[in-house]
Amino acid sequence: MGTVVDDAASEEFHAFFERHYAELSRLAHLLTGEADAADDLAADALLALWHRWDRVRAADHPAAYARGVVANLARTRIRSAVRERRRVALFWSQREEKTENPDVAGVVDVQEALRRLPFRKRACVVLRHAFDLSEKDTALALGVSVGTVKSQTSKGMAELQRLLGPQSPPLRMHAALARGGESGGRTR
Repeated sequence: MGTVVDDAASEEFHAFFERHYAELSRLAHLLTGEADAADDLAADALLALWHRWDRVRAADHPAAYARGVVANLARTRIRSAVRERRRVALFWSQREEKTENPDVAGVVDVQEALRRLPFRKRACVVLRHAFDLSEKDTALALGVSVGTVKSQTSKGMAELQRLLGPQSPPLRMHAALARGGESGGRTR
């Protein structure tokens, strides 16, 4: 059971939360440009404030303190996103194959066919053919045996061949898989 001070602090924080949550979420959205992340950042900021509520409520301007926490969390999120984009750009810049006049329709067809594969087959095909991982590295990445990788890759490629039709020779499928990341498509 809480003390009177704990109950008073809890009620005070709840009132602060109700008064400022929408404002903090809007601030996070404007800082990050991500509507989905805004609510999470505001909630994370308010959780941090709750852990330091005695200090926050004693501050001259608790709302300003809260805005500072949101700004710091948004900056951390943005920095993390920038680092991730740099890692992805570095990965793609190391790829030597550049295609002139890419078969965009073919890439879209392959990506659509990939979406229809069960996850394990799709993961094996993508890791083996788009990322050129060995069977052993693919097995390590997926936490399965090398034999599973071999069978799932073989079955996945056969299913892709069936889905794409006989006009898609395996080499064309492999090229479309390798270029799949360049089109910005996403597999589920």
